[in-house]
Amino acid sequence: MTIITTTRALLGRPALPLLALVDVLLAACNQVGGASVTFWDVIFSMLWFFFLIMFLWIFIALFGDIFRRNDLSGGMKAFWIFLLVIVPFLGALIYVIARPKMTAQDVALMTQADAAQKAAAAVSPVDQIAKLEQLKASGAITEPEYEKLKKQALEG
Repeated sequence: MTIITTTRALLGRPALPLLALVDVLLAACNQVGGASVTFWDVIFSMLWFFFLIMFLWIFIALFGDIFRRNDLSGGMKAFWIFLLVIVPFLGALIYVIARPKMTAQDVALMTQADAAQKAAAAVSPVDQIAKLEQLKASGAITEPEYEKLKKQALEG
């Protein structure tokens, strides 16, 4: 008796659709490595490629985070990199759990971004047009330049 037949006997009718899917997937994998490429070979190759890219993306992000942090000494950075290289999945999991939710550097970066956003919002199109009128009155810009810049200020 095969594993799937035994599982069907144990689980009963509700599991039949799921087990049918397992049967199809296992049967599709039967030809992997053969001379022909099946639909399922392509699907499994795409899944493998997706997980490979995801794996690489996680490690690039973790390496970037480790090197960007100011609160870690050089020795601790070397330890984390060593751990990620030697035991990749476990090291990544430990780093994500051990990393503080918010560091002082994160707070400073958020404060700078907030100040820059407020400074950008403080300049309104009305202020820009008033400055353009002063430049036009002083002769620094011509009438066509004034109209062009005024149009840009009103659009953007």
